[in-house]
Amino acid sequence: MTPEEISASAGPAERRLAGVALNPAAPVDVLLRLLAGDSAAVRMVLCRDRVLPGPVVDAVVAHPDRYTRSFFARNPYADPEQRARLVDDPEWLVRAHLAHEPRADDVCMPRPLPDRTVVRIIETYGDESPGELGRQVSTGLRRTMATHPSAKVRRAGINAWDSLAPDVRAALLADPDAGVRDAAAAARGRHERLRDPDAVREDLPGHVCHARTHLLLYGALAPDVVAAALPHNPWLLAGNDSTPPETVALLAAHPDPEVRIHVAQRPGLGPAERRALAVDPDPQVRLALSVHPALSEAERAAIDYAVEQEESYHHAPVYDPAFLPGPEETRRLALSAHPLLRRRAAALPHLPAGLVARLADDTDLGVRVLLGQNHPDAPAALLLRCFLEYTGITRWHLTGHRNFPRAGLARFAGDEDPGVRRLALLDPGLPPGTADRLTRDADPQVRADAARHPRLPQPRLAALLDDPALAPRAAANPALPAATMYALMATAKGASGLPGGSGPGPRRA
Repeated sequence: MTPEEISASAGPAERRLAGVALNPAAPVDVLLRLLAGDSAAVRMVLCRDRVLPGPVVDAVVAHPDRYTRSFFARNPYADPEQRARLVDDPEWLVRAHLAHEPRADDVCMPRPLPDRTVVRIIETYGDESPGELGRQVSTGLRRTMATHPSAKVRRAGINAWDSLAPDVRAALLADPDAGVRDAAAAARGRHERLRDPDAVREDLPGHVCHARTHLLLYGALAPDVVAAALPHNPWLLAGNDSTPPETVALLAAHPDPEVRIHVAQRPGLGPAERRALAVDPDPQVRLALSVHPALSEAERAAIDYAVEQEESYHHAPVYDPAFLPGPEETRRLALSAHPLLRRRAAALPHLPAGLVARLADDTDLGVRVLLGQNHPDAPAALLLRCFLEYTGITRWHLTGHRNFPRAGLARFAGDEDPGVRRLALLDPGLPPGTADRLTRDADPQVRADAARHPRLPQPRLAALLDDPALAPRAAANPALPAATMYALMATAKGASGLPGGSGPGPRRA
């Protein structure tokens, strides 16, 4: 069954216990009893959707059910060192789920596994690669894979052949391991064929496919190949750095604005084409040209461009700091009069404090939101302002920032925007009466958040345990007494596969 099917098949008693499984105040004894039960829905949320105490992690790793262990392998909240304990699990299902980066949510992003664990995966899993591991590979390991002591890791590092230094390529071609040498030779061959116009002509498929697109976009193209592709694939030629200047000039006047946009994005675009595209009749072409790196600020200002707000601004993690711009380029971007260039600067996690302060008060919403989404030291006032002004789908991600303010958010409990009303439920000092009122809110997400607020009055919390929609949230409320958790398990004992228990016995003096 899929996780969605498991959730859908759970009955009311299971859904309540799934809420208890998520309760941050649930005693270890309660969590262990839930783990020992037969309800897949309860075990799934317990192992996949929360941080677990050490003794519970020990029990999960040793659990006889492979699906239960695989749930924990996909847990983005768990410490990577804890998940790494599954690296040699006897079941391939568990190992496969560990090797693929956990899903992200609004406030939790995947973290790297220990380097030794990634190395173990590459050495023993067979078909896994750093691409499938995703953000679970640390920057340090990713940089040094091609020179790693392990031959299998070096072989995996060959995937980055185009970015490897010449001396590293030479070492791989002469590697003592035959598999590494063969993989390096194959990578060199692919690279050389891509830079050989005759080889590209020979390899170019005659039909539309990914291979044809790749070669026309990245391969060295002979004049006859360019001439043949010009009528049918002009936008691919516009992006190919081997396209001859005379063809680029033709493409800069192409009737399709999408082609002209691709031309405007060419790094080596000549002055004549830049002048023509700067006054292009299409506003999107002018906008694309306006951020060209060869332009001065005065030349940008002379272009009639308009920057619109995007529907969503995302957290943009940087996998390798080596690809971040240097201090001078960073400052140039941040001080530009062009909003799109300032947005690029705002998304940089290494932006210095002075520029953070400057962009925090930027006139462009995109700049402010990208700064809030990406900079570890984004100010609290900026984060709250961004949340109130920005309505994109990544809005709630802002609340997961370590600097997002919480005290005083109760003042938003009456806001007309339900997303803003949710802010009130982040306030640890929310008045109990307000929490009670918000459990009756018109918005289902507000009601759900209110049901979990620890300041919710106990009578209302007890009543919500019988509410079909809110019972799981109420059961996850940290203010729920432990005695009630034990009672819920005892009540559910009669249902098939659910754990029982009446709680710990009385303590002796």
